[in-house]
Amino acid sequence: MRTHPRKGIEMTRIGRRDRTTKETVVAVVVDLDRAEFGGVSVSTGIPFFDHMLDQLGRHGGMGLEVTCRGDLEVDAHHTVEDVGITMGEAFADALGDKAGVRRFASMRVPLDEALVDVSLDLSGRPYLHHEIEFPGEKILGDPPFDPQLLEEFWRAFTVAARLTLHLTSVRGRNTHHIIEASFKGVARSIRDAVRIEGAEVPSTKGNL
Repeated sequence: MRTHPRKGIEMTRIGRRDRTTKETVVAVVVDLDRAEFGGVSVSTGIPFFDHMLDQLGRHGGMGLEVTCRGDLEVDAHHTVEDVGITMGEAFADALGDKAGVRRFASMRVPLDEALVDVSLDLSGRPYLHHEIEFPGEKILGDPPFDPQLLEEFWRAFTVAARLTLHLTSVRGRNTHHIIEASFKGVARSIRDAVRIEGAEVPSTKGNL
């Protein structure tokens, strides 16, 4: 529970969203302050993707619950993209009017030989710059994970969350390391950007 910096009322920054299509059934809870849901629980049917979303929640300092039943017998694309959309919508709901948030954040995160640069702005203007190339191999698992899907995930998330995100690979040879560094970098940037440090909406326009 947190006091709204301008209105003086008790508030919880929690977003809940569900999405049902012929391809997927997704449910997401995002709790930015861990006020009611402090853990991380992820189940999408794709073990590596689950592992990355777990990193996003834990290093982002937020409660996160994600469940998805998707048509994995067809392809993982629908699951990954629809989870991104639903997470972005829940994240936007949790942020509310963004009063007092820090708004901007950047982070450069290493993982062994890999190094990824992340910059984030809770701008209200969806934009993704994804400058990450992978060595090419899929991540082993059942089912295997295609790294190309990560750009689709981040695009879906940024559009639905209405934020600006730049992801740039500085260096790296191991696909797993590059992907994990990117998720940890976004997580830490989210953690910094949503931090309450004032009372006003950080924009000359008065809203984000």
